[in-house]
Amino acid sequence: MIELTLAMAERAVRAAQEKAKALGAAMTVTVVDEAGRLVLSARGDGTSFLSPETSRAKATAAANFRASTTELSERAAKGGLFWHLVPSALPGQVLPTPGGTPIVVKGKVIGGIGCGGGTGEQDQECANAGAATIS
Repeated sequence: MIELTLAMAERAVRAAQEKAKALGAAMTVTVVDEAGRLVLSARGDGTSFLSPETSRAKATAAANFRASTTELSERAAKGGLFWHLVPSALPGQVLPTPGGTPIVVKGKVIGGIGCGGGTGEQDQECANAGAATIS
């Protein structure tokens, strides 16, 4: 079993925040393990008070559904009762909006990274950059 370590999460957070800086966006970055348990969260300077919760909910969604939250938001936009009920069934725990990416090592999802503070596109770019550092 491959475990998501604190050192791995620190690398991912650093890469995501560096990407946010390059984009000119304040960003909170959260990393969770495969079960959605918190490994590390770093609130970016100038981000809203909600960004730690939204970034964690994006990370949890990406880890548990094994897909980017951009993909999940596209599924939700196509309709289907499931995607409209998930946020209310799991309040504050899962957010299917852009900004979350599963962390995959050797073909296995070992966690998720979620970003919040920029536009949805910026959040997703930062999450992708962070996830890319873990292999």
